[in-house]
Amino acid sequence: MHSGSMARGPADTPAVWCPKMEVRIGSGWSTVEDARVAAIEAGTDARQALDGCRPDLVVIFASGLHLEAAEATLEGVHEALAPRDLIGCGVGAVLAQGREFEDRSAVTVWAGSFPDAAIETFHLTLGDRDGQPGLDGLSPSAGHGPALLLPAPQHFPTELALDALAQAAPGRPVLGGVASALTRDGTPVLFRGADVLTGGAVGAILNGVEMLPCVSQGVAPIGPILEVTEADGRIIRTLDGVPALERLRAAIDGLSGSDRSLVSSGLLLGVAQEAAPLPEYLVQGLVGADPQAGTIAVGVAVEEGALVRLHARDAATAAHDLRERLALRREALDGDPAGALVFTCNGRGARFFGSADQDAGAVDEIFGGAPSAGFFAAGEIGPVAAVNLMHGFTATVAVFAA
Repeated sequence: MHSGSMARGPADTPAVWCPKMEVRIGSGWSTVEDARVAAIEAGTDARQALDGCRPDLVVIFASGLHLEAAEATLEGVHEALAPRDLIGCGVGAVLAQGREFEDRSAVTVWAGSFPDAAIETFHLTLGDRDGQPGLDGLSPSAGHGPALLLPAPQHFPTELALDALAQAAPGRPVLGGVASALTRDGTPVLFRGADVLTGGAVGAILNGVEMLPCVSQGVAPIGPILEVTEADGRIIRTLDGVPALERLRAAIDGLSGSDRSLVSSGLLLGVAQEAAPLPEYLVQGLVGADPQAGTIAVGVAVEEGALVRLHARDAATAAHDLRERLALRREALDGDPAGALVFTCNGRGARFFGSADQDAGAVDEIFGGAPSAGFFAAGEIGPVAAVNLMHGFTATVAVFAA
Protein backbone atom coordinates (compact mmCIF):
# COMPACT_ATOMS: atom_id res chain seq x y z
CA MET A 1 0.00 0.00 0.00
CA HIS A 2 1.07 3.57 -0.58
CA SER A 3 0.36 6.66 1.49
CA GLY A 4 0.31 8.76 -1.66
CA SER A 5 0.72 8.32 -5.38
CA MET A 6 -0.06 10.05 -8.63
CA ALA A 7 -0.20 6.80 -10.63
CA ARG A 8 -3.18 6.25 -12.85
CA GLY A 9 -4.88 3.19 -14.31
CA PRO A 10 -3.42 1.21 -17.21
CA ALA A 11 -3.14 3.84 -19.94
CA ASP A 12 -1.65 1.38 -22.43
CA THR A 13 -4.77 -0.82 -22.64
CA PRO A 14 -6.02 -0.71 -26.24
CA ALA A 15 -9.26 1.19 -26.77
CA VAL A 16 -12.41 -0.81 -27.43
CA TRP A 17 -14.67 0.29 -30.26
CA CYS A 18 -17.82 1.82 -28.78
CA PRO A 19 -20.85 1.39 -31.05
CA LYS A 20 -22.91 4.38 -29.87
CA MET A 21 -21.88 7.75 -28.48
CA GLU A 22 -24.13 7.88 -25.44
CA VAL A 23 -23.71 7.60 -21.69
CA ARG A 24 -23.55 4.03 -20.46
CA ILE A 25 -23.39 2.97 -16.81
CA GLY A 26 -23.28 -0.49 -15.28
CA SER A 27 -23.00 -1.85 -11.76
CA GLY A 28 -22.38 -5.19 -10.13
CA TRP A 29 -21.83 -6.72 -6.72
CA SER A 30 -20.55 -9.92 -5.20
CA THR A 31 -20.40 -11.58 -1.80
CA VAL A 32 -18.02 -14.35 -2.87
CA GLU A 33 -15.38 -14.64 -0.14
CA ASP A 34 -12.34 -14.72 -2.45
CA ALA A 35 -11.61 -11.01 -3.00
CA ARG A 36 -10.16 -11.27 -6.50
CA VAL A 37 -12.89 -13.61 -7.73
CA ALA A 38 -15.59 -11.38 -6.21
CA ALA A 39 -14.14 -8.28 -7.86
CA ILE A 40 -14.01 -10.01 -11.25
CA GLU A 41 -17.60 -11.17 -10.81
CA ALA A 42 -18.85 -7.70 -9.84
CA GLY A 43 -16.80 -6.03 -12.57
CA THR A 44 -18.04 -8.44 -15.21
CA ASP A 45 -21.64 -7.74 -14.24
CA ALA A 46 -21.00 -4.00 -14.46
CA ARG A 47 -19.41 -4.44 -17.90
CA GLN A 48 -22.56 -6.00 -19.39
CA ALA A 49 -24.36 -2.64 -19.55
CA LEU A 50 -21.47 -0.89 -21.33
CA ASP A 51 -22.16 -2.60 -24.67
CA GLY A 52 -18.49 -3.01 -25.49
CA CYS A 53 -17.40 0.47 -24.39
CA ARG A 54 -14.34 0.78 -22.20
CA PRO A 55 -15.28 2.52 -18.93
CA ASP A 56 -13.95 6.04 -18.49
CA LEU A 57 -14.43 5.80 -14.72
CA VAL A 58 -14.88 2.90 -12.34
CA VAL A 59 -15.84 3.39 -8.69
CA ILE A 60 -15.42 0.51 -6.23
CA PHE A 61 -16.44 0.01 -2.61
CA ALA A 62 -15.19 -2.98 -0.63
CA SER A 63 -16.15 -4.24 2.83
CA GLY A 64 -15.05 -7.04 5.14
CA LEU A 65 -12.81 -9.62 3.48
CA HIS A 66 -12.60 -7.55 0.31
CA LEU A 67 -11.35 -4.55 2.29
CA GLU A 68 -8.72 -6.70 4.01
CA ALA A 69 -7.50 -8.03 0.64
CA ALA A 70 -7.51 -4.62 -1.03
CA GLU A 71 -4.79 -5.38 -3.59
CA ALA A 72 -6.58 -8.53 -4.77
CA THR A 73 -9.87 -6.63 -5.01
CA LEU A 74 -8.27 -3.91 -7.12
CA GLU A 75 -6.51 -6.45 -9.32
CA GLY A 76 -9.78 -8.23 -10.04
CA VAL A 77 -11.55 -5.01 -11.03
CA HIS A 78 -8.77 -4.06 -13.44
CA GLU A 79 -8.81 -7.56 -14.91
CA ALA A 80 -12.56 -7.37 -15.56
CA LEU A 81 -12.82 -3.79 -16.80
CA ALA A 82 -9.42 -2.20 -17.67
CA PRO A 83 -10.80 1.26 -16.81
CA ARG A 84 -9.22 4.50 -17.95
CA ASP A 85 -9.62 5.86 -14.41
CA LEU A 86 -10.66 4.39 -11.07
CA ILE A 87 -11.40 5.57 -7.53
CA GLY A 88 -12.92 3.90 -4.49
CA CYS A 89 -12.53 3.10 -0.81
CA GLY A 90 -12.87 0.51 1.91
CA VAL A 91 -16.19 0.74 3.75
CA GLY A 92 -18.31 -0.76 6.49
CA ALA A 93 -21.12 -1.88 4.16
CA VAL A 94 -21.97 -1.54 0.47
CA LEU A 95 -25.17 -1.24 -1.52
CA ALA A 96 -26.09 -1.89 -5.15
CA GLN A 97 -29.13 -2.37 -7.35
CA GLY A 98 -31.72 -2.08 -4.60
CA ARG A 99 -29.85 -4.20 -2.06
CA GLU A 100 -27.87 -3.28 1.05
CA PHE A 101 -25.15 -5.61 2.32
CA GLU A 102 -24.83 -4.76 6.00
CA ASP A 103 -22.83 -6.91 8.43
CA ARG A 104 -21.26 -9.01 5.67
CA SER A 105 -18.36 -8.92 3.24
CA ALA A 106 -19.18 -7.57 -0.21
CA VAL A 107 -17.77 -5.58 -3.10
CA THR A 108 -19.66 -3.36 -5.50
CA VAL A 109 -18.37 -2.01 -8.80
CA TRP A 110 -19.84 0.92 -10.71
CA ALA A 111 -18.60 1.65 -14.24
CA GLY A 112 -19.40 4.56 -16.53
CA SER A 113 -18.67 5.35 -20.17
CA PHE A 114 -19.07 9.07 -20.87
CA PRO A 115 -18.57 10.21 -24.49
CA ASP A 116 -16.66 13.49 -24.87
CA ALA A 117 -15.95 13.64 -21.12
CA ALA A 118 -12.58 14.62 -19.67
CA ILE A 119 -12.33 12.91 -16.28
CA GLU A 120 -9.43 13.72 -13.97
CA THR A 121 -8.88 11.73 -10.79
CA PHE A 122 -6.89 13.07 -7.85
CA HIS A 123 -5.38 12.10 -4.51
CA LEU A 124 -5.37 14.86 -1.91
CA THR A 125 -2.92 14.87 0.98
CA LEU A 126 -2.43 17.31 3.83
CA GLY A 127 0.41 19.75 3.31
CA ASP A 128 1.78 22.93 4.85
CA ARG A 129 1.20 26.49 3.64
CA ASP A 130 3.42 28.87 5.60
CA GLY A 131 2.57 27.16 8.85
CA GLN A 132 -1.10 26.69 7.95
CA PRO A 133 -2.67 23.41 6.80
CA GLY A 134 -3.13 23.10 3.06
CA LEU A 135 -3.83 20.42 0.48
CA ASP A 136 -1.60 18.90 -2.18
CA GLY A 137 -2.81 16.94 -5.19
CA LEU A 138 -5.45 19.07 -6.91
CA SER A 139 -4.18 20.16 -10.31
CA PRO A 140 -5.04 23.73 -11.42
CA SER A 141 -5.88 22.23 -14.83
CA ALA A 142 -8.28 19.61 -13.44
CA GLY A 143 -11.31 21.46 -14.81
CA HIS A 144 -14.55 22.91 -13.49
CA GLY A 145 -16.89 19.92 -13.73
CA PRO A 146 -18.83 18.28 -10.90
CA ALA A 147 -16.77 16.25 -8.47
CA LEU A 148 -16.78 13.05 -6.45
CA LEU A 149 -14.88 13.00 -3.14
CA LEU A 150 -13.99 10.01 -0.93
CA PRO A 151 -11.95 11.02 2.14
CA ALA A 152 -10.24 8.59 4.50
CA PRO A 153 -11.94 8.35 7.92
CA GLN A 154 -8.94 9.58 9.90
CA HIS A 155 -6.85 12.74 10.02
CA PHE A 156 -8.18 14.37 6.85
CA PRO A 157 -9.82 17.83 6.78
CA THR A 158 -12.80 17.19 4.52
CA GLU A 159 -14.05 20.77 4.92
CA LEU A 160 -10.70 22.05 3.63
CA ALA A 161 -11.05 19.84 0.55
CA LEU A 162 -14.57 21.11 -0.09
CA ASP A 163 -13.31 24.69 0.19
CA ALA A 164 -10.50 23.97 -2.29
CA LEU A 165 -12.87 22.40 -4.80
CA ALA A 166 -15.25 25.35 -4.45
CA GLN A 167 -12.50 27.91 -4.90
CA ALA A 168 -11.28 26.16 -8.04
CA ALA A 169 -14.78 26.10 -9.53
CA PRO A 170 -17.45 28.08 -7.66
CA GLY A 171 -20.87 26.46 -7.83
CA ARG A 172 -19.71 22.97 -8.75
CA PRO A 173 -21.57 20.18 -6.92
CA VAL A 174 -19.44 17.75 -4.90
CA LEU A 175 -20.92 14.38 -3.91
CA GLY A 176 -19.38 11.57 -1.93
CA GLY A 177 -18.83 10.12 1.48
CA VAL A 178 -16.20 9.48 4.13
CA ALA A 179 -14.80 5.94 4.07
CA SER A 180 -16.37 4.06 6.96
CA ALA A 181 -14.04 1.18 7.84
CA LEU A 182 -10.42 0.30 8.57
CA THR A 183 -8.45 -2.89 8.10
CA ARG A 184 -7.84 -5.09 11.13
CA ASP A 185 -4.57 -3.25 11.77
CA GLY A 186 -6.36 0.12 11.77
CA THR A 187 -5.44 1.27 8.27
CA PRO A 188 -7.84 3.11 5.95
CA VAL A 189 -8.03 1.97 2.33
CA LEU A 190 -8.51 4.20 -0.69
CA PHE A 191 -8.24 3.21 -4.35
CA ARG A 192 -6.95 5.32 -7.22
CA GLY A 193 -5.92 3.96 -10.60
CA ALA A 194 -3.70 0.95 -9.94
CA ASP A 195 -2.79 2.01 -6.39
CA VAL A 196 -4.07 1.18 -2.92
CA LEU A 197 -3.59 4.25 -0.71
CA THR A 198 -3.72 4.61 3.06
CA GLY A 199 -4.61 8.23 3.68
CA GLY A 200 -5.87 11.53 2.33
CA ALA A 201 -8.81 11.60 -0.04
CA VAL A 202 -9.42 10.39 -3.57
CA GLY A 203 -11.86 11.85 -6.04
CA ALA A 204 -12.65 12.71 -9.62
CA ILE A 205 -13.46 15.86 -11.59
CA LEU A 206 -16.13 14.93 -14.13
CA ASN A 207 -15.69 17.46 -16.92
CA GLY A 208 -18.33 17.03 -19.59
CA VAL A 209 -20.55 14.83 -17.40
CA GLU A 210 -24.06 15.89 -16.38
CA MET A 211 -24.44 15.02 -12.69
CA LEU A 212 -27.42 16.15 -10.61
CA PRO A 213 -26.99 16.24 -6.83
CA CYS A 214 -29.68 14.88 -4.52
CA VAL A 215 -29.39 15.52 -0.77
CA SER A 216 -31.95 14.07 1.63
CA GLN A 217 -31.41 15.13 5.23
CA GLY A 218 -34.49 13.17 6.25
CA VAL A 219 -35.75 15.63 8.84
CA ALA A 220 -38.94 17.55 9.53
CA PRO A 221 -39.03 21.13 10.91
CA ILE A 222 -40.79 21.57 14.25
CA GLY A 223 -41.48 24.59 16.41
CA PRO A 224 -41.23 28.26 15.45
CA ILE A 225 -38.87 29.88 12.95
CA LEU A 226 -36.32 32.00 14.83
CA GLU A 227 -34.27 34.87 13.40
CA VAL A 228 -30.59 35.36 14.15
CA THR A 229 -30.27 38.92 15.46
CA GLU A 230 -26.63 38.80 16.56
CA ALA A 231 -23.90 36.35 15.55
CA ASP A 232 -20.15 36.03 15.38
CA GLY A 233 -18.99 33.32 12.98
CA ARG A 234 -20.39 30.04 14.27
CA ILE A 235 -21.55 31.57 17.56
CA ILE A 236 -25.18 32.74 17.71
CA ARG A 237 -25.57 35.34 20.44
CA THR A 238 -29.24 36.29 20.12
CA LEU A 239 -32.37 34.90 18.48
CA ASP A 240 -35.36 37.20 18.05
CA GLY A 241 -33.47 39.75 20.15
CA VAL A 242 -33.23 37.36 23.12
CA PRO A 243 -30.12 35.46 24.30
CA ALA A 244 -29.96 32.48 21.94
CA LEU A 245 -29.92 29.73 24.57
CA GLU A 246 -32.88 31.27 26.40
CA ARG A 247 -34.91 31.56 23.18
CA LEU A 248 -34.05 28.03 22.14
CA ARG A 249 -35.16 26.65 25.51
CA ALA A 250 -38.44 28.54 25.18
CA ALA A 251 -38.97 27.04 21.72
CA ILE A 252 -38.41 23.53 23.10
CA ASP A 253 -40.74 24.18 26.04
CA GLY A 254 -43.44 25.22 23.58
CA LEU A 255 -43.34 21.96 21.61
CA SER A 256 -46.15 19.44 21.75
CA GLY A 257 -45.54 16.24 23.67
CA SER A 258 -44.88 14.14 20.54
CA ASP A 259 -42.48 16.69 19.05
CA ARG A 260 -40.66 17.07 22.35
CA SER A 261 -40.09 13.31 22.52
CA LEU A 262 -38.40 13.46 19.11
CA VAL A 263 -36.11 16.27 20.23
CA SER A 264 -35.17 14.33 23.38
CA SER A 265 -33.30 11.79 21.23
CA GLY A 266 -30.89 14.51 20.06
CA LEU A 267 -31.18 18.23 19.44
CA LEU A 268 -31.03 19.06 15.72
CA LEU A 269 -30.85 22.63 14.55
CA GLY A 270 -31.50 23.80 11.01
CA VAL A 271 -29.84 26.98 9.75
CA ALA A 272 -31.04 28.76 6.60
CA GLN A 273 -28.81 31.61 5.52
CA GLU A 274 -31.56 33.37 3.56
CA ALA A 275 -35.13 34.18 4.51
CA ALA A 276 -37.26 32.63 1.76
CA PRO A 277 -40.85 31.34 1.49
CA LEU A 278 -39.42 27.79 1.68
CA PRO A 279 -36.06 28.11 3.47
CA GLU A 280 -33.48 25.41 2.72
CA TYR A 281 -32.04 24.40 6.09
CA LEU A 282 -28.70 22.80 6.77
CA VAL A 283 -29.50 20.52 9.69
CA GLN A 284 -26.81 19.52 12.17
CA GLY A 285 -26.45 18.71 15.83
CA LEU A 286 -25.87 21.62 18.19
CA VAL A 287 -22.10 22.00 18.57
CA GLY A 288 -22.15 23.65 21.98
CA ALA A 289 -23.68 26.19 24.35
CA ASP A 290 -22.43 28.69 26.92
CA PRO A 291 -25.01 28.98 29.73
CA GLN A 292 -23.32 32.04 31.24
CA ALA A 293 -23.18 34.02 27.99
CA GLY A 294 -26.45 32.56 26.70
CA THR A 295 -24.88 31.72 23.33
CA ILE A 296 -25.03 28.60 21.17
CA ALA A 297 -22.50 27.25 18.65
CA VAL A 298 -23.46 25.71 15.31
CA GLY A 299 -21.46 23.93 12.61
CA VAL A 300 -21.46 26.72 10.01
CA ALA A 301 -20.80 30.45 10.05
CA VAL A 302 -24.04 32.39 10.51
CA GLU A 303 -24.95 35.97 9.64
CA GLU A 304 -27.58 38.26 11.09
CA GLY A 305 -30.93 37.67 9.41
CA ALA A 306 -30.39 33.93 9.02
CA LEU A 307 -33.22 31.64 10.13
CA VAL A 308 -32.97 28.89 12.73
CA ARG A 309 -35.48 26.14 13.41
CA LEU A 310 -35.57 22.93 15.42
CA HIS A 311 -35.77 19.71 13.41
CA ALA A 312 -36.64 16.11 14.23
CA ARG A 313 -35.48 12.94 12.55
CA ASP A 314 -37.40 9.68 12.37
CA ALA A 315 -37.52 6.73 9.99
CA ALA A 316 -40.80 7.64 8.31
CA THR A 317 -39.67 11.19 7.59
CA ALA A 318 -36.30 10.01 6.25
CA ALA A 319 -37.87 7.43 3.93
CA HIS A 320 -40.46 9.86 2.57
CA ASP A 321 -37.98 12.70 2.09
CA LEU A 322 -35.53 10.59 0.06
CA ARG A 323 -38.25 9.26 -2.22
CA GLU A 324 -39.66 12.72 -2.76
CA ARG A 325 -36.28 14.19 -3.67
CA LEU A 326 -35.39 11.31 -5.98
CA ALA A 327 -38.69 11.77 -7.78
CA LEU A 328 -37.88 15.45 -8.31
CA ARG A 329 -34.54 14.53 -9.91
CA ARG A 330 -36.24 12.03 -12.20
CA GLU A 331 -38.75 14.70 -13.17
CA ALA A 332 -35.93 17.15 -13.90
CA LEU A 333 -34.37 14.60 -16.25
CA ASP A 334 -37.73 13.78 -17.84
CA GLY A 335 -37.13 10.08 -17.30
CA ASP A 336 -34.84 7.54 -15.68
CA PRO A 337 -31.17 8.50 -15.29
CA ALA A 338 -28.29 6.51 -16.75
CA GLY A 339 -27.19 5.58 -13.23
CA ALA A 340 -26.48 6.77 -9.71
CA LEU A 341 -23.92 6.67 -6.92
CA VAL A 342 -25.41 6.52 -3.43
CA PHE A 343 -23.81 7.67 -0.16
CA THR A 344 -25.99 6.95 2.86
CA CYS A 345 -25.17 7.35 6.54
CA ASN A 346 -23.95 4.33 8.47
CA GLY A 347 -26.52 5.36 11.09
CA ARG A 348 -29.34 4.57 8.66
CA GLY A 349 -29.88 1.08 7.26
CA ALA A 350 -31.96 -1.72 8.75
CA ARG A 351 -31.37 -0.71 12.37
CA PHE A 352 -32.78 2.76 11.73
CA PHE A 353 -35.63 1.90 9.37
CA GLY A 354 -36.58 -1.43 10.93
CA SER A 355 -36.22 -3.28 7.61
CA ALA A 356 -33.48 -3.81 5.05
CA ASP A 357 -32.80 -2.12 1.71
CA GLN A 358 -34.75 1.09 2.35
CA ASP A 359 -32.40 3.65 0.77
CA ALA A 360 -31.05 1.36 -1.96
CA GLY A 361 -34.56 0.14 -2.72
CA ALA A 362 -35.89 3.68 -3.07
CA VAL A 363 -33.17 4.58 -5.58
CA ASP A 364 -33.75 1.39 -7.55
CA GLU A 365 -37.53 1.77 -7.62
CA ILE A 366 -37.79 5.47 -8.45
CA PHE A 367 -34.99 5.39 -11.02
CA GLY A 368 -36.49 2.40 -12.82
CA GLY A 369 -33.68 -0.02 -12.01
CA ALA A 370 -30.96 2.27 -13.38
CA PRO A 371 -27.52 0.93 -12.37
CA SER A 372 -26.60 2.11 -8.88
CA ALA A 373 -23.93 1.44 -6.29
CA GLY A 374 -22.73 3.04 -3.10
CA PHE A 375 -21.88 2.57 0.55
CA PHE A 376 -22.74 3.41 4.14
CA ALA A 377 -20.55 6.43 4.92
CA ALA A 378 -19.11 8.00 8.06
CA GLY A 379 -20.18 11.42 6.75
CA GLU A 380 -22.08 12.22 3.57
CA ILE A 381 -21.07 14.97 1.16
CA GLY A 382 -23.46 17.05 -0.91
CA PRO A 383 -24.70 20.59 -1.54
CA VAL A 384 -27.40 22.45 0.39
CA ALA A 385 -28.35 25.85 -1.02
CA ALA A 386 -25.49 25.46 -3.53
CA VAL A 387 -22.87 25.06 -0.76
CA ASN A 388 -21.06 21.72 -0.53
CA LEU A 389 -21.10 20.40 3.02
CA MET A 390 -20.50 17.27 5.05
CA HIS A 391 -23.63 15.88 6.68
CA GLY A 392 -24.68 13.20 9.14
CA PHE A 393 -27.70 10.84 9.04
CA THR A 394 -28.17 11.94 5.42
CA ALA A 395 -28.41 10.22 2.04
CA THR A 396 -26.70 11.96 -0.86
CA VAL A 397 -27.03 10.70 -4.41
CA ALA A 398 -25.06 11.58 -7.54
CA VAL A 399 -27.57 11.22 -10.38
CA PHE A 400 -26.14 10.84 -13.89
CA ALA A 401 -28.18 11.97 -16.89
CA ALA A 402 -28.70 9.53 -19.74
